[in-house]
Amino acid sequence: MPATVQPPLPSHPLLRLRLAPHGGTPRPIDGVWWPRSYDLLAELPRLLAGLPRAWGRITSVTVNGGKWSETPGRMLIHNEVVRLHRAAVAAAPHTIVLLAPGRGRWDLLVVPPDTTEKAAEPLMAAAADDPA
Repeated sequence: MPATVQPPLPSHPLLRLRLAPHGGTPRPIDGVWWPRSYDLLAELPRLLAGLPRAWGRITSVTVNGGKWSETPGRMLIHNEVVRLHRAAVAAAPHTIVLLAPGRGRWDLLVVPPDTTEKAAEPLMAAAADDPA
């Protein structure tokens, strides 16, 4: 029996991101992101690379200060400076806010990295639901 050759695994894990449908109605959450860790320096470049081009260049990111590992006030991502802000927002502890000058603001729900796939999938699917 011949051996089957498995394709190599990707060198970078796939981005776990689901965006809300684009529409005219403002939404409180623009999508859901399920990072693999709370290491923002490792996770943020992959997230920004996977965003729609229509969102423009993200220049500022705000995360919950109590959840993410310590980070500098800014970092270089794809040859662009991105400012990092930490906030203690009790009302939205599991969110990340992305800002692009002249384009807008996007709020993403963050599924904790240690969440099981069974528990994360309904949260990810909810982002694709159209409220209309």
